[in-house]
Amino acid sequence: MRRRITRFGLGLTLCATVVLPALAEHHEGLHMVDDIEARREQFMPQKLTAKLDHLSPGDRKALDLLIDAADVMDVIFRQQAWAGNAEFAKKLEALEGPQAQAARDYYRIMYGPWDRLVARETFIGDAKHPAGAGYYPEDMTKEEFEGWLAAHPEDEEAFQGLHTVIRRDGDKLVAIPYREFYSELKQAADLVNKAAQAASTPSLKKYLTSRAKAFLTDDYYQSDMDWMDLDGDLEIVIGPYETYEDEMFGYKAAFEAFLCVVDPDDSAALALYKDELPWLERNLPIPDEHKNLDRGSESPIRVADEVYTGGDTRAGVQTIAFNLPNDERVREAKGSKKVLLKNMMQAKYDAILVPISQYALPEGTQDLVSFDAYFNFVLFHELSHGLGPGVIEKDGEETEVRMELKDLYSPLEEAKADVMGMWALYELADKGVIEASLVDNLAWTVVPGLFRSARFGVTEAHGLGVVCQFSYLLEKGALAATTDGRLRPVLAKWRDGVRDLCRDLTMLQAHGDYDAAKAWVDKYGKVPPTMQKILDSLGEIPVDVDPVYPIAEAAGHQRS
Repeated sequence: MRRRITRFGLGLTLCATVVLPALAEHHEGLHMVDDIEARREQFMPQKLTAKLDHLSPGDRKALDLLIDAADVMDVIFRQQAWAGNAEFAKKLEALEGPQAQAARDYYRIMYGPWDRLVARETFIGDAKHPAGAGYYPEDMTKEEFEGWLAAHPEDEEAFQGLHTVIRRDGDKLVAIPYREFYSELKQAADLVNKAAQAASTPSLKKYLTSRAKAFLTDDYYQSDMDWMDLDGDLEIVIGPYETYEDEMFGYKAAFEAFLCVVDPDDSAALALYKDELPWLERNLPIPDEHKNLDRGSESPIRVADEVYTGGDTRAGVQTIAFNLPNDERVREAKGSKKVLLKNMMQAKYDAILVPISQYALPEGTQDLVSFDAYFNFVLFHELSHGLGPGVIEKDGEETEVRMELKDLYSPLEEAKADVMGMWALYELADKGVIEASLVDNLAWTVVPGLFRSARFGVTEAHGLGVVCQFSYLLEKGALAATTDGRLRPVLAKWRDGVRDLCRDLTMLQAHGDYDAAKAWVDKYGKVPPTMQKILDSLGEIPVDVDPVYPIAEAAGHQRS
């Protein structure tokens, strides 16, 4: 997964910062929520800058071409988010009145007419959000899909594949490869090829060349392998990766792009942590038979500033770090790469996390919140995506956790990465690999961070993941409410609670039992009153940032 730290599903109460009002009649036959301007204000415009003067002329030219390619990813992802987006956008352009611009802005931020912060509720128009987004026929049910595969087992690989869309052909269901369905991929391949020709960094040239080929073949293995070897001043990710958007099954990959400039000094300082991954795997708090001792541990770590993004990662809440690739074959061979987006992290820490701590933590403890603890929590969340079960055995056959846990995989994986990251930090502090002072502020920094993520909405994997964490730690006594309704970590029980939660989540993955996972989520995936009270008090604090990229705007790229 991007396994992004940014971004709930089953059995949750409403925990966004807005309450759904009645829909009001508006122009062109559209209906719009009354508080559209307040919703739009939840996302604070924020300029993200990066130093580019050290780039070679060739790499700088490649970057300009990749901005164009990122815009193509954006066009494709809008189709993936909803097949009706292109037609609906035309209606919005004709919208007039004092709230028209707020509606267009929020539609742009949400990549459709549904609020990603409020259980995919419709904020404009009257269309109901399809669980399968634009990947499946909107009238197709889970039962129809599964029934088709039961009758046509030869279609299973294509139907469940990452890089196909499902459509109707008369009374049949058919799988269409991305390369055939999205004609824009030819344009993307051309732009990325031109960027490869311009690039002066050999590893960048190699990655872009193989990625352009992948757009036309739907075979991303080699380009993922090449991406693992990417070095130099630019960190580029472009292609189909995450499956969050497919809320029906979690099978289909969404197109996105990250264009970043590497901070070599910070990256070098963190590189030593990757050498600890085999040790952490061996010491996971689970039985040895469920440990992934043969997985590759190359796992480079890069700190970078975001220059431009497109597609899936731009929808709703913004990513602050990612861990890729998702292909288990690559992860088994080479591990995975962790990229921390420092300028985005700093923007969210200053504008959102610190202000939340003023409401969530007891008076006099806010100074215990630390950017260093936040940064390392994000880092070890990403590192933890490369630990634990990936390929598992179930009923005597080899399979993947992702395939068995389906729509629950993403929220449970995000929760696992959070708590395993904390567990790892404590273990490495005991070992003397990191300064003990670094974990002194960890619990105090994580608690307001739980509220930051919980505000992302009831359809976000990270949101469901943090609610489960909160409920579990509250049940175990690792979190406690003060007399004025604020929350504090109970340090005497916090670390044991984190370890036990890490164990329980990892074993849910190791067993690949969907029913057991659903029962666990049903138990812990409801917002406790203690959490809801604090969430209700955060209305004046932005939920997230609305990124503005000066480099792209200077080149004539306007936010769509």
